[in-house]
Amino acid sequence: MKEIELKIHDMSSTIHPADAYALVLEEVNGGRKLPIIIGHLEAQAIKVMMLGYKVPRPLTHDLLLAVGNRIDLSLEKVVIYKVKDGIYYSYLHFEWRGEKFEIDSRTSDAVALALRYEAPIYTTEDIMASEHMREMGEGSFSVPVNMITMPMLKEALKKAVADENYEQASRLRDEINRREQEEA
Repeated sequence: MKEIELKIHDMSSTIHPADAYALVLEEVNGGRKLPIIIGHLEAQAIKVMMLGYKVPRPLTHDLLLAVGNRIDLSLEKVVIYKVKDGIYYSYLHFEWRGEKFEIDSRTSDAVALALRYEAPIYTTEDIMASEHMREMGEGSFSVPVNMITMPMLKEALKKAVADENYEQASRLRDEINRREQEEA
């Protein structure tokens, strides 16, 4: 499995839901960008590190770093290994006393820890190829369908039917059916 190294490109607030943020990771030595929707608290934990801001009391990720440093635990790397229904899955690859092991993590937490440990972040070529943002011209981008959650798809289907946009409704219905079949 070929790993693609990533770096943080940007983070911005999204419109819906109001407390979500778009974390955009960019391929090192490449131009592809991987958008990941994360929650407010995780965005705060990442933004604090991006800006070099010192919080008066440790955040949870800072606490984990302090414990890790105390017991000589090192985070070797983070690997985003799967995406399903807009949810990204990551492994934290640790080394402790000569033993290497991985722990499953939310990607937002993995990125927050990687920043604190100064560990590299990777994804697979398959994920990058299928999930990267595509420039549409004039500064606009299309996002991969996996960025859109099932509730968002179902809401968009209702709107397409109400607007009598049956072509769009059929595409949305097909994507919903495809995902439901994967679940079964």
